[in-house]
Amino acid sequence: MNDAQIRGHIEELVAEEHRLLEHGENGKLTTADRTRLDEITVELDQYWDLLRQRRARRHAGQDPGVAQMRDEETVEHYRQ
Repeated sequence: MNDAQIRGHIEELVAEEHRLLEHGENGKLTTADRTRLDEITVELDQYWDLLRQRRARRHAGQDPGVAQMRDEETVEHYRQ
């Protein structure tokens, strides 16, 4: 997956997130919608992390293709 594909997937996830949030504003958010929102949040964190890894590797003169998607446990527990 290249940077453009990663950004495209991020944009798709954000669009889906916005649709679900609009349902919530209209009082139509189901339990399944809430679950999906949680999944989207994690997936977005994973894809942003992957994109940052690729950029950092490229900046350091390394192969960005070596970067790998990290698991939920890792990306959700970063120290800020």
